[in-house]
Amino acid sequence: MLNVGDQAPPFSLPSDSGEKVSLKDLLGKTLVLYFFPRADTPG
Repeated sequence: MLNVGDQAPPFSLPSDSGEKVSLKDLLGKTLVLYFFPRADTPG
């Protein structure tokens, strides 16, 4: 689990256009990561 202020671990995800985007590809750019609770869980 990440805590406030922790660095994000390296990861890759598909973009809305289907291209693979890695966190390292975005180094030096402004980035906002948003995490939300898992579906059907309290919180």
